[in-house]
Amino acid sequence: MKHLPNIKDYYEIMNKLPLKASYTREELMIPELLVEAEKEIELYYCTHNEYMNPRAKVFIIGITPGFTQMSKSISTARACIEENKPLEEMVYLCKKEGRLAGVLRKNVGEMLEALDLPNGLGVESAKVLFDERENLLHTTSMIPFAAFVKGKNYTGHSPQLLKSDFLMSYVEAHFYPQIEVMQEALIIPLGRCVEEVIKGLIAKGKVDENKCLLGFPHPSGANVNRKKQFEEEKQQLLIKVKQFCK
Repeated sequence: MKHLPNIKDYYEIMNKLPLKASYTREELMIPELLVEAEKEIELYYCTHNEYMNPRAKVFIIGITPGFTQMSKSISTARACIEENKPLEEMVYLCKKEGRLAGVLRKNVGEMLEALDLPNGLGVESAKVLFDERENLLHTTSMIPFAAFVKGKNYTGHSPQLLKSDFLMSYVEAHFYPQIEVMQEALIIPLGRCVEEVIKGLIAKGKVDENKCLLGFPHPSGANVNRKKQFEEEKQQLLIKVKQFCK
C-alpha cells in the first residue's frame, strides 16, 4: 500500500512560508509541497486530512481538497507552528478550520437542515454541528491531498477517478481504512464521483446502503444543478435520515 506523507514531513517547509491568513497558488503550488505527479495530475500537500474522529455519527466525504481548503489548512498549520503547538493539536485544528471551507460548508449546512439531520441528532443547527458539536462529525477527502489537473482543481472526471490507478492508490491508502472504521455513521458522499466509489463498496458488502445518502448533491457553487438535484432526491434522503436518527 502507498505510503502517505504527513505533517512531520512538511513541517519545516511550512515554517518557511510567510505567516498569513491565505495564500496564492504561486505560494503553495511549489516543488517543495508537491507530493507526487503523474502526467497532467499533480498532488500537493495539505494538512487537514490527518485527524480522525472514529466516534462520529455523520461522515461527510469529498473527493479532494480544492485550493481554498489547501490554503486554509496550511495557513492554520503555519499559525500553529508560530505558536509552537504540539503536532496532535495542529492536525486537529487544521481539520476543524480546513474542512468544507468557504461556500461548501454553507451549502452542505443548508441541505442537512432541509433533511432535518441536526434536529435528529439533537443539535440546534448545522452550524453547531461544525462547531460546538463537531464531536458528532467526521469529514475526509477520498484523495487526502489537493489534486490538480493542468493547474485546475480536480473534479473527478478527467481522468475518471475509478479509471486512474494513480489516484485510486491514494483512495485505497487513505480512504478505505477510514470507511472500515466508520460503519455505524451516516455516510454522506459529496457528488457522483465519490458516490461511484461508495457504490462499489456497497456492491462488495463493505458498506450498508441504508446508511448512505446516495444522491446527495455536490455542494460546490459551480454545481448549477445542485438545488434541482436536491429537490429530486429529497424524499428518499429524508427517509434515510429519519431511519438513521430514530
